Amino acid sequence: MTPNDLLYAKTHEWVKVDNATKVATIGVSAFAVEALTDLVYIELPAVGKTVKAGEPFGEIESVKAVSDLYSPVTGEVIEVNSGLASDLGVLNEDPYIKGWMIKVRLAEEASLSKLLNAADYEKQCSEEAH
Repeated sequence: MTPNDLLYAKTHEWVKVDNATKVATIGVSAFAVEALTDLVYIELPAVGKTVKAGEPFGEIESVKAVSDLYSPVTGEVIEVNSGLASDLGVLNEDPYIKGWMIKVRLAEEASLSKLLNAADYEKQCSEEAH
């Protein structure tokens, strides 16, 4: 089930924006985790790094492949979920709450308009699955 309160990138990252603080929490969708299967490694950026919308911020590796993680927004990384590196199972169990990856203070909000809502994202996933 795709949460309705999130925005989604076509590359399968999700974003939850706190409008009061202008902080975006970013992770990968359940669809992406299922597609990757058997996760073995994740590389996330350091706090203080600047990320740009559409550009890689890290990598996730499964037994099948290494995939870039793309930032859906532009801004500064202010927090990293460092526990993921030692427990990638969290992404299978709860990709939307406990499985968040980074928190970014937004530099601009224009990139948000390019993201998909839950219904459009689910449509994209169903097309990719066939």
